[in-house]
Amino acid sequence: MPAIKRRTFIFSPLALMFATTRQSHAAVAVFYRNPGCQCCHAWAEQMKAAGFALDLQDSDDLPAEQAKLGIPEALQGCHAGAIDGYSFSGHVPPADIVAFLASKPTARGLAVPGMPMGSPGMENGNDREPFDVMLFNADGTTRKFAHHG
Repeated sequence: MPAIKRRTFIFSPLALMFATTRQSHAAVAVFYRNPGCQCCHAWAEQMKAAGFALDLQDSDDLPAEQAKLGIPEALQGCHAGAIDGYSFSGHVPPADIVAFLASKPTARGLAVPGMPMGSPGMENGNDREPFDVMLFNADGTTRKFAHHG
């Protein structure tokens, strides 16, 4: 049997790491949206492209779904759900969700209130407005997690 070369041994963990970077981040996550909202589908497609498995379902009472998820009323968006025990609402960029989940914070989740033009799912050519991704805690306190401009 041939001996493993030192170079192969050293670089094989790197190859494994790069080969697994586009894996699924969680079991299928259920997200709720306002019935007929099309921007939610565009956001969900970007999430799927980032490796998330989503089941997008209509809800006739989205505010009640978001309250169950612990999302403060002021931060609620047009869709919401949970991934790995954390709650997410609105057009949060997939990269921010990946970074948030990787850091395993003690926070409750992330939200992008409203529907800012240019956020994931709300793209319209070059029309963009700056927006903040807000981190929220179980006690209702918030802070800026990321800014996109």
